[in-house]
Amino acid sequence: MSTDDRPIAYSGERGAFAEDAAVAAFGAGAALLPVGGFRDVFEAVRGGRAAAGVVPIENLVNGTIRETYDLLLEHELVIDAEVAVPVELSLAALPGTRLDGIQRVYSHIQALGQAERYLRAGGWQLLTTYNTAGAGRFIIAQGDHAAGAVLSARAAEVLGLEVLATSIQDVPDNRTKFLVVVREPVSGGVIPSRGGGHAAGAASASSASAAWRTTIAFGVRNEPGTLLQALQIFAGRGINLSKLESRPSRSAAWEYVFWADLDTNATDPDALAALDELRAAATMVRVFGSYRPAA
Repeated sequence: MSTDDRPIAYSGERGAFAEDAAVAAFGAGAALLPVGGFRDVFEAVRGGRAAAGVVPIENLVNGTIRETYDLLLEHELVIDAEVAVPVELSLAALPGTRLDGIQRVYSHIQALGQAERYLRAGGWQLLTTYNTAGAGRFIIAQGDHAAGAVLSARAAEVLGLEVLATSIQDVPDNRTKFLVVVREPVSGGVIPSRGGGHAAGAASASSASAAWRTTIAFGVRNEPGTLLQALQIFAGRGINLSKLESRPSRSAAWEYVFWADLDTNATDPDALAALDELRAAATMVRVFGSYRPAA
């Protein structure tokens, strides 16, 4: 994947899994811009400080990163790619710390959940931080020899921490999927317009196939059968939904926005027709782009 000379934004410190995702998407030579949180990634891309941003969207164990969905709705950015990275977690501490001296463990809430069985068995107090690698930096700053951090072994090495236990995740082949978000499509993402056209730089219809994924969000009236009507639009055109979930609407109490991953490129004629039909039946539709799904 190619971009201009601006860096790629990700949330966390050196050694964070988001850094691994950025390298996997853009190569080891890419300039990287670590920022404080997921919102900071979106704002760096929207403000032009970064050519692209990498944000987590789903973990094999803990499921969807819902904050990312909320931020996608809030910002006018495009999903241009998806990348999956293995998540092997370690428990690390300041050099010289013994496992039986640990009283509390810090990490991102997702990482704590992904290693829940091991951590609960240890009986430690579990405390959240904004990032896995950031948890390691925090215990260094505190000089806390009674604290451990859940992070990658690479992050522990970068920070100079001592690894006390490895592969503590609940699922051995744990993985997290990350999205690449940009202001304009770079590697094939599309943004179909109401009239059926698509943004400059988008993939052509000839490349549309089931090997693509299109992420959309839509709202329906809070009436019996309205969601079914929306889903039948895709079923009637042979378009599979590999994912469907809801998030609370920010515009009305107890109303919801539905997110769907369509197994198609949005430039496919059936997809274009289905999206136009959905717009006629829904209260809102956002298309965030088409991209090659990660394995």
